[in-house]
Order: sequence, then C-alpha cells, then structure tokens
Amino acid sequence: MGLFGSLFTGVSGLNAESQATAMIANNISNTNTIGFKRSEASFSSLVTTQSRSSEFSPGTVSVTRLQRVDQQGALQQTSSSTDVAISGNGFFPVKQDALEDQEFLYTRSGSFSEDSQGLLRNTAGFVLYGWPINQNGELPADQGDLSSLQPLDVAFLGGLTRPTTEAELAINLDESEAQYNTVNIAGAEGAGGISLPTDDIEAHFTRGLTVYDSVGSAQTMTMEFRKVTGPMANITSRNGVSLEGDDNIIGTLTGIDDGDAIDITMGGDTLTIEFVDESGDTPTIGGATGVATVQEMLDAINGATFGTTAGMEARLNSSGQLVVKAASPDESFDIADNTTTNGTSDAVSGGGDTFDFGDDTTITVDYTDYETTYGDQTSVFPDLSNTSTPNTQGWWEMRVKLPNGSTLTEGLLNFNGDGSLNAASDADGNIDLELDNIDWGNGSELQDVNIDIERFSQFAGNYDVIFSDQNGAELGLRTGVEIDSDGIVSARFSNGATTALYKIPLVTFANANGLNEKSGTAYSENSTSGEENLREAGSGGAGFLEPSTLEGSNVDLADEFAKLIISQRTFSANSRLVSTVDEMTQELLRLR
Repeated sequence: MGLFGSLFTGVSGLNAESQATAMIANNISNTNTIGFKRSEASFSSLVTTQSRSSEFSPGTVSVTRLQRVDQQGALQQTSSSTDVAISGNGFFPVKQDALEDQEFLYTRSGSFSEDSQGLLRNTAGFVLYGWPINQNGELPADQGDLSSLQPLDVAFLGGLTRPTTEAELAINLDESEAQYNTVNIAGAEGAGGISLPTDDIEAHFTRGLTVYDSVGSAQTMTMEFRKVTGPMANITSRNGVSLEGDDNIIGTLTGIDDGDAIDITMGGDTLTIEFVDESGDTPTIGGATGVATVQEMLDAINGATFGTTAGMEARLNSSGQLVVKAASPDESFDIADNTTTNGTSDAVSGGGDTFDFGDDTTITVDYTDYETTYGDQTSVFPDLSNTSTPNTQGWWEMRVKLPNGSTLTEGLLNFNGDGSLNAASDADGNIDLELDNIDWGNGSELQDVNIDIERFSQFAGNYDVIFSDQNGAELGLRTGVEIDSDGIVSARFSNGATTALYKIPLVTFANANGLNEKSGTAYSENSTSGEENLREAGSGGAGFLEPSTLEGSNVDLADEFAKLIISQRTFSANSRLVSTVDEMTQELLRLR
C-alpha cells in the first residue's frame, strides 16, 4: 500500500486544490455581483488507521465548501428609488415568478425595478414579495406566515384619487362681535324657545374648505359663523333705546315711577328690584333692592344669589340694550312687574321707552333640548367640557353648507373666558366635527369627513384663518415608486399624493450559512439553516434597510489572490508527488 497509497494521496490533493481553485475563481468572477456571498474551501484529512504502529498507510484529503452568507458586503449608493440594501441580518423573500406553487427563495440582491407587468424584480429576475398595506395603514394579521406575503405589484392602470377624510382648521373669531339674539330673531320673542339665525341673516364670518370626493372632484364646503346669545334663557330690552350705565332709570325711561318694582324669579328664588329716585334711597318694598341707575340695576342682578343655581348675568350690549341671561343652559327664569305697592308698572309689559320685555318673559330652554332640535348636535359637534357655567359671551352658531347651498349641519360652539374652545375630547382625544354620509349629488360615494377644530379660538380683533389643511387629492397619474428605510413601498402621483402599497419584511434564519445556494444569489431553506422568521426591519434581530443603496459582493480580491497562489503552489507540490511516485514505480518495475 505504500507507493500506491502515496499516489492516491497525491491525486486527492490535486482534486482538493482543483475544487479550492474553482471556488476562488467563482469568487473572483462575482466580485461585482450585487448581493453575492463568497465561498471558501475547508480541508480535512482522511486517515487510514493501522493496527501496528510500525506500519504507516497514507490517507487522503477532502475539501468542504464553506459559505460566508452572514458576512456583510460593502454598501454603495445608487440613484434608483427602488434599490434597497440590508445592513445587518436578513434576506428579501422572492420567487422566480409570481405563482403560488413556486417555493420562496431568499436573497440579499436588492437591485429591484419594475417589469412590464408592474412587478418589482431584481437583476437576477426574482420577484420581490411583501406584506400588503390596507387603507388604514395596517399589515395582515398573520404577518408571521409566508402566506401573508404578496408579489409587489406597483402597476396602476389608471390614476389615483384620494377622497378627503380629515381636515384641520385653526380660526380666530372676533370676540367683540355683536350677538344675534336667539330669542328675538325669526319671530321667536316670547315663544318660550330659541331659534337659530336663518340664511337671510348675514353671517359674521365665512370660510370655504375644499375637499375631494371619491371620484377626485373638488368640493367646497362653506362654514358660516354667527355670534349668538346662546341656548340660555335670556331677554333683551326694547330695540332703539340706548342706555348707559350712569343713566338714571327714572326720567330716562318713560312709564317707570319712583317705587315701581320688578321680580326676577329663577330656581324658586326671587330678586325684587325697586326703582328709586336717587342712589341710597330706601326701598318701600320689604326685601327689595333699590336701584337708581342702570349700572346699579346691573350690579343687583349680577350679585344676586339664586339658591344653588349658577346665577344670572345682566349687561348692556353694543347697542345699549339691557340683556338679562341665565348663566347656565339648564335654567329658566321669569321677570314680571311687582304689584305690591304701586300697581302694575310699565317696566315689563308697557310700551314707550321702557324696558318693554314683553308679556311672556319666561324663556324655557336648555342645551340638551337644543342638541335634540338643531343639527343633531351630540353626534356632529363636540360636547361641552364645561356644561354648568359656560361663558355666556362665547356662543357661536356654526353652519356647514354644501356647494349647492343646502345646509349639511348646524350647531353651537362655546368659547371659554380665555379664548379657548369649550369642548370635550372624544375617546381618541380629538375635538372634531364628525360629518358623516355627505352626498355631493354627483354620483360619488357617500363621504365621511372629520374636521379638527381644537385650535378654534375667540379673541377680540380681526377674524383670522391661522391654519387650514386637509388630506385627499384630485386625480393624479403615477410618477414613481420608492422604498423607504422602514421598507414601505409607496407610489407617487402627479397630484402630489403618495400611497403606501406594501411593506418589505426581512427573513432571518438561525444558521444563514447553512442555506442552499440557488442561481442568481438566491438561497433556499433546509434543515441546516433552520426555519424562516419574518421580521420588520430593525426588529427581532433583523437588520436595517438602506434605500437607494445596494450591497456589493463580500469578496476581497487581495485575499482571494493570496489563496490562489497558495492553491497553485500546493497543486504543483501534489503534482511533483505524483511524478515522484511514478518514477519510483518505474524503478521498481526495472528490477530483475
């Protein structure tokens, strides 16, 4: 076995070095192949064991291929928005074609571009797969399963329209605007209720908001604002009589004499006000408050206590009229002449230049009744945050009109004393006008639009639109596709809109070096590699995605040429060994 064993050893060495050279050649030839992972030869000795130590039988050498799939290649930037590289652990899931019966393969080659069918393929021809993203931006519930993946189809036969679903407005309303009286307007005085301004009553401020319907048409919603007295019991003195705080009531208003009195009743308590000639005069009615001037009357009403109620408010409006109002939307009151001493005065029911509040001065209305009657306030407009004592000077009627002039909804807004909106947030923490099932009358789908009004304010000064924005877009044609660092594949359109289509997962393995190599830098799973794990980029041990970047080969030319020299010299040495054994056998054959 000696000579022939040596011959076999030399031949095995030649074969091993031939395979090592083939691996080196493959590495060098793929130096510029995107996503290529090098291989290297691992040599091991096969030893023949003898029973006696005095004899030796030469063994052979075997070679095993080691894949270096887990070694990172250099990253290089590109100008393509659909190129993507992986920095760290993971593979792209791909298939040879977009067919269900084909197996999934895994690659690091991220040079993807759109083919004639709109599918994203890399330069090796493999189709990229990912999770579809629904209209709410959500991924499939079974995203950990390969069955949740779909081929990335970015083709759009037509354009994209995006209906408006959300809008945001920041508007300042003028606090000093004169109020429309919700009792006196539209013939409602003395009717025991309130009325909103009608269309023929000019809006104090108007703002248009352009939204887009499901067919891409621009629709303009008009929002009208009117400052009103609000949904509280209130009365206003006769129009045309302008009062000032230092006016003496007796002498300024006809029909009111010294000793005349009125009763204001709310919540079971009554405030009696007696009109006297001079400040400080003692009232003749027991328990009455004597007032001589308009300001003293205002002070008496504003300072009165009515049981556990929020009280009343009295003031002069910008026209010099006396306004008396319940401070709470849940209270009503009655104001009438007091007949204890001087008979019936003209302060309430008489004519001429008197307060002339009218015959029926009990106004019964509350905010709940208002919500039921006007515009389904509860479901459309936000609820009040402060319902017991809202700012009595902060009420605005808001009306939303469709392009055809019809009213979509109307309701009341209230502002706090600091100018902020008195509104409670919904379950999601938003303060919205929730406009549902809008019919534009052009055959488009019924549309829901939520308008964020949290930044509405009421400050004295000019009306001002501080900010206005909405989503949605008119018809647009696709102008490009891009992949971002989160793996989101988005399409861009000529109308400025973008839409997220897919999210690219990264597939990880316990032993990436154990994958089976397929053509085109793709690999398949086997028992050595372990099962696949679908991960979002940057989570669960997966690497990160680098957009507009490609991962180059992990081949080091200097290292490969050094190994090539070693392989060449080793091959020559094994060749010499075979030649030497051949000469020795010839010498053996020449023996006689």
